[in-house]
Amino acid sequence: MDWTKYRTPSYDELIGPDGRPRPAARPLVEYLSGLSDQELAERQLAADVAARVMGITFTVYSDGRNVDRTLPFDLIPRIIDRREWQRTEAGLVQRMRALNLFIADIYGEQRIVRDKVFPAALLERSVNFRPQCVGVRPPLDVWAHVCGSDLVRDANGTLYALEDNLRIPSGVSYMLENRMVAKRVFPELFETSAILPVDDYTAQLYDTLAALSPRPGDTPVIVLLTPGVFNSAYFEHAYLAQAMGIELVEGSDLFVADDDCTYMRTVDGPQRVDVVYRRVDDLFLDPEVFHPDSLLGVPGLIRSWRAGKVALANAPGAGVADDKVVFAYVPRMIRYYLGEEPILPNVPSYLCHDADDRRYVLEHLGELVVKPANESGGYGMLIGPRASSREREKFRALIEADPRNYMAQPTLSLSTAPIIGPGGPVPRHIDLRPFILSRGDTYVTTGGLTRVAMAEGSLVVNSSQGGGAKDTWVVDLEETA
Repeated sequence: MDWTKYRTPSYDELIGPDGRPRPAARPLVEYLSGLSDQELAERQLAADVAARVMGITFTVYSDGRNVDRTLPFDLIPRIIDRREWQRTEAGLVQRMRALNLFIADIYGEQRIVRDKVFPAALLERSVNFRPQCVGVRPPLDVWAHVCGSDLVRDANGTLYALEDNLRIPSGVSYMLENRMVAKRVFPELFETSAILPVDDYTAQLYDTLAALSPRPGDTPVIVLLTPGVFNSAYFEHAYLAQAMGIELVEGSDLFVADDDCTYMRTVDGPQRVDVVYRRVDDLFLDPEVFHPDSLLGVPGLIRSWRAGKVALANAPGAGVADDKVVFAYVPRMIRYYLGEEPILPNVPSYLCHDADDRRYVLEHLGELVVKPANESGGYGMLIGPRASSREREKFRALIEADPRNYMAQPTLSLSTAPIIGPGGPVPRHIDLRPFILSRGDTYVTTGGLTRVAMAEGSLVVNSSQGGGAKDTWVVDLEETA
């Protein structure tokens, strides 16, 4: 592989501005430099075949066909120095502590609202606030047990938090499968480099769920509740259930009895369930409480949860903090609840419910990225510099009609990493989604899912809109042979 022509105006994760590999990436770049184009093509083909055999799929909705596809996997991993990762990990732990305290407070005394650190008007118009959760104290006082926080780096090399996904974060199965593929393709590098492992995640997830059981003296019965095979993340649901050795169930497999306990239907009769790792949205969880016509949930499940007879992860209502407008207040939450300065800075944000911010956003629509508060997957947003005048005017009207629902951020020049192009390595923009588990303590994956905008110049990395993925290597330079 020839690196002599590799150039990018952005901060690159592997190659420095002088054209030389960054210290943690040097063994990888030197190794790749010794491979011919044919050898690289053969290894990329081997990786693609492995991904297909493993069934690593997702659903693309943006093309209107809604079909399952193999997640595009690029051979060249993203490299992170362990020393940098230790600081990032500490910042993620800090964010999750504050976010869980915020959610507990919002469904409790609402001190942060009373003290005017968080605006009451934002809470009143939150589409993810669930009145049914007021007064509930879930096990260990944890509401968001699983979080996927998106991180981006700008042109100056600063790592920012972009958003926190607290409702039903997905993508961790791709992180684990990407590592398995990379080990098959680069066995030599795993023998000679101190690449920190990621394969303990499912054991950590199981322990996190087990810690929530209302029957702590017994081996807990844990199930993963899926909407079914037509859900875009069904591959991940099946993967995680199998890896943890728990049952994968749909709503019709469960019922709540008169004793308020949740049971699973089995060939041997009803079996009590202690913990439900739910991958079903709040509003479809329980037709007795939310959407009455939902066929995905379990009638009485919220009653069972409120009675303390079953644990739900993530807890219903945790999405009150999974809001791109609420995201802007996380630094204030950290200072308010923890008395600490944020370790990871937020991407600067403009909140359209604020008159001054709204005026600035409307005057600079051509320069900003505008996002609705509760969309995911890269949907419903405006990338100002690449939008038409018609698209900008459409968003102007949307913001003016419902300012609470919109926020804006600068158009960052996201960092890049090389992918294999037809004539050698070419840069593509990336982000990073680490996964954080909260119980009595906090666990953070070593690295996370690196998502890649496979199209040249694109800033949209979401797999649902055609993005791909890379393995993420956290490398300990002190231990590398």
